[in-house]
Amino acid sequence: MGKKKKEEMDFQRARFVEGASGKGVSGEQSGFIFDLVAKFAGYGFNKSHAAAYALISFQTGWLKANHPVEFMAASMSLDLSNTDKLAVFYQDCRRFEVPVKAPDVNRSSADFDVAWDDGVGAVLYALGAIRNVGLEAMKHLVEVRETGGRFTDIFDFLERVDPRSVNKRALENLARAGAFDSFHSNRRQLVEQADTLMAYCQSVAAERASSQVSLFGGDQAGAARPRLKPVEPWVGPEKLDQELAAVGFYLSGHPLEDMAPALKRKRVTFVAEATALAESGHEAFLMAGVVRRRQERASAKSGEKFAFVTFSDPTGEFECLFPPEQLRKCREVLEVGASIMVKVRAKSADGEVRFFGDDASRLDTLIDDGAMGLRIHVSARGVDPEALRSRLERARAQGKGGEVSLIASLDGRREVELKLPGRYRLDGALRGALKSAPGVVLLEDA
Repeated sequence: MGKKKKEEMDFQRARFVEGASGKGVSGEQSGFIFDLVAKFAGYGFNKSHAAAYALISFQTGWLKANHPVEFMAASMSLDLSNTDKLAVFYQDCRRFEVPVKAPDVNRSSADFDVAWDDGVGAVLYALGAIRNVGLEAMKHLVEVRETGGRFTDIFDFLERVDPRSVNKRALENLARAGAFDSFHSNRRQLVEQADTLMAYCQSVAAERASSQVSLFGGDQAGAARPRLKPVEPWVGPEKLDQELAAVGFYLSGHPLEDMAPALKRKRVTFVAEATALAESGHEAFLMAGVVRRRQERASAKSGEKFAFVTFSDPTGEFECLFPPEQLRKCREVLEVGASIMVKVRAKSADGEVRFFGDDASRLDTLIDDGAMGLRIHVSARGVDPEALRSRLERARAQGKGGEVSLIASLDGRREVELKLPGRYRLDGALRGALKSAPGVVLLEDA
């Protein structure tokens, strides 16, 4: 009946009336009944679904308004393996001021969970949502923790988990995501020496399986623990890029956050503000973001290619359509992972804002402005000159760039300022690296 074919309906009506007549129902009565059914087929399906969806909408709306933390955790749990959906939910959490705690092997569950600290609720990011770790493996990890207590260090972790469940790839991605930060903050050290760590994990598991007792008695696991080679930790954008590879989106920070002052000077508008302005009638914006995805398609009419490019900035994500002419001009700079400044036109209709790209440029060439400068306030006693020097050397610029000064307090009353020779790329990578250097108290734009 849903197809509304007149010939078919007439045929079925005749069958219905004939069949009803054989049951002693008059043709007038059976025809009236068939007409009622036919009329209902025109709107009954939509009406029944509207009622069901309205009830669900009311229930979920009430849960989101009254129990937002639990609601967001449950919603993310439904899309545990879909990082694109999880990224959308994460931005929703930020908009509704629902805290999301980073994954932690000493606190998180395999699935999304809720934690309360001093009456404030937060979503605990699921260990099982980290890429390439496996949900069942994370259930094993949580079971080990609940049975034997919190892990005290990386070796305690390796001595207790089963290497058949938590393999090398799982260990690396747990480290990249920051799941070991509560007791081992150098993520790079764990990733680069994962082979050594897994070899130790497997040897402990083999000894445990053989049930052998040490010749000297007692627990000798600690004596056999390997020494990890010291390495510089990932900092700034590099740390966030590694996190992005493991989680699927930026969770603990954003590569453009440290560039926010410079971007404001360039009159860049982030997407949260741009969306609100577009809804009130503004049409042109200068925006910035890291390219997350680029999907090129061919026009059905002309065959020319256009592209949908997804950008990420510190306030959210936005999709921008680059028509064929603009795509040809900007294709080389629109690489996944690149930090881009983009000129856009915005159109708001039916409660939706759409962005169209007119031009795009690499951020590192635009922010590297000779008029910029950076003042690094350091603690005279706690500063590590070698750590500062190595970080600054990597950002030394030829020609363009900004000047850098070091400022140290000598006795609480006097300050000394030292202007460094040369110029430097004062981008997010340098700022993030300097923030993590021992003794750095404050970074100040000059």
